[in-house]
Amino acid sequence: MATLVKPLENTSTLVTKEKKVSNNTWLKEWSPEDTSFWEATGKTIAWRTLTVTTFALTLSFASWFMMSAIVTRLNGIGFAFTGQQLFWLAAMPGLAAGTLRIIHTFLIPIYGTRHTITIATLLKLIPVIGIGLAVMNPGTPFWVFMVLALTAGFGGGDFSSFMPSTNLFFPARLKGTALGIQAGIGNFGVSIAQFMTPVMLGVALYGAPQVFSKSAGDTGETLVQQIYLQSAAFWYVPLLIITAIVCWFLLKSVPVKASFREQLDIFREKHTWYCTITYFMTFGTFAGLSAAFPMMIHTIYGKFEAAPDPLKYAFYGPLIGSASRILFGFIADKVGGAILTTITGIGLMAGVALIIGMDLVNPSGMEQFPWFIAITMMLFFFTGIGNASTFRQFPIIFKENPRQAAGVIGWTAAIAAYGPFVFSMAIAAFMGGTGSATGFFWILGIYLLVATWINWYFYQRKGAERPS
Repeated sequence: MATLVKPLENTSTLVTKEKKVSNNTWLKEWSPEDTSFWEATGKTIAWRTLTVTTFALTLSFASWFMMSAIVTRLNGIGFAFTGQQLFWLAAMPGLAAGTLRIIHTFLIPIYGTRHTITIATLLKLIPVIGIGLAVMNPGTPFWVFMVLALTAGFGGGDFSSFMPSTNLFFPARLKGTALGIQAGIGNFGVSIAQFMTPVMLGVALYGAPQVFSKSAGDTGETLVQQIYLQSAAFWYVPLLIITAIVCWFLLKSVPVKASFREQLDIFREKHTWYCTITYFMTFGTFAGLSAAFPMMIHTIYGKFEAAPDPLKYAFYGPLIGSASRILFGFIADKVGGAILTTITGIGLMAGVALIIGMDLVNPSGMEQFPWFIAITMMLFFFTGIGNASTFRQFPIIFKENPRQAAGVIGWTAAIAAYGPFVFSMAIAAFMGGTGSATGFFWILGIYLLVATWINWYFYQRKGAERPS
C-alpha cells in the first residue's frame, strides 16, 4: 500500500507519517467534518485555499479559451486559413484539455495541491507566449498554430486537479457551495478571454501592430484598423507568474494520499460512468458552446449585410453560465442536486428544440439573429445550473469514500472537457457536409434526453439507487 494517511484511534482526524511529509507542503492533520477542528483551524485554511486556487482557475479557463476568440481575427490580419481550419484551431484546446484532465484526475493524491497547482499555473506560460509570438508573423504555418492550440489545453486540463482538491478541503455540508463558487468563478475565465480579446487589441504590450481588414457584408465595403492581436495572449504573462508565486507560498496539501493504481478503483463503479454522462450534458455543453459560439456567429451569420462581430456577443454566454453556476451552488446545497440536474436537462432540450424548430442555425437573414442569441443564452443559463448541481451530487453519490468522490469529480470533468472539441468538430462537419448545423442539434437533443433519464432514474425518483 502506498497510502500515507491513517486515522488516529477513536477520532476522525487524519495524520501523515512525519518522515514522509514536508511541513511546508502537507498539512499534519485534516478533519473538516470535526466541528471543533473546522472552526479552530480548518475554516481559515480551506477558504484561503479556495480564494487562491479560484483565481488561478479563472486564469486557466481564460487561457484555455483565448484561441477561440483569437481565431476570429486571424484571416483579417493576413492569414489565409479556411473555415474548417479555424474550427480545428478552436477545437484543439478542448481535445488537449480532456486528455490532460485524465492525467490531472490522479495528481492531487500523489503530489498534493501546492505542487500541482503551482506547476500547472507556470505551464500556461507556454501557450500565452507562443500564441502571442505566432500571430505576429502572417507566415506562421498552420501546423504551428495547431501545436500551440493544443498547449492552450493546459488551461483546461488542470480543472481536474482544482475540483478534487477543493472537495477534500471542505466538509460535506459546504461542498456544493465551495465547488459552485470555485467552478462558477473559474468559468468566468471564458468570458474574460472573449471580453478582453477586443479590449487588448488596442493595447501595445510588445511588437508592431497588424492591419486588420474586414468585409462589411453584402455592401462590399472593407473596414480597416490597426490592432495588436498578440496582446490578447501576452497580457496573461505577468498574471500567471504572480499567481504561481502566490500559490507556492500560500497553498498547503491535504494529507490524503494514494498511488495511481489505488485510484483506478473508481472505474469499477458503475456510477462513475453515469456521472460522466450527466456531467458531459452540463459542462460538456457549456464548454462546447463556449468554444464554438464565436465561430458559429462568424460562419452562420457573417454572410449577411451588417454582419455581427462575434466577440461583441460571445462572452455573454459563458458569463451567464458562470453566474448561474455560482448561484445554484448555494441552491443545490438546500434542495439537492438531482432535481436541478433534471431541470437542466429539460431546459436544454427545450432550447435545442427551439433552435431546430426556428431554423436558427440555417437562417435566411439577420432577423433571426436576436433569437439565436437569446436562445443560446438560455442554453448557457441551464448549463450553469447543471454544472452546480452535478458537483453537489457527486460527493453524495460517493459519500462512503471521499477520495473516490474526488477522483470521480476529476474524471467526469476530464471527459466533459472534450466538449469544445466535440462541438467544434461536429458543427464544422455538419456545416461542411450539409451547409447547416441543424443535424448536430438533433444529435445533441437525443443525448440530452438519455442523460436526463439516467439522472432521474438513478438519483432523483422515489426509490432511486443513490438519491442525491
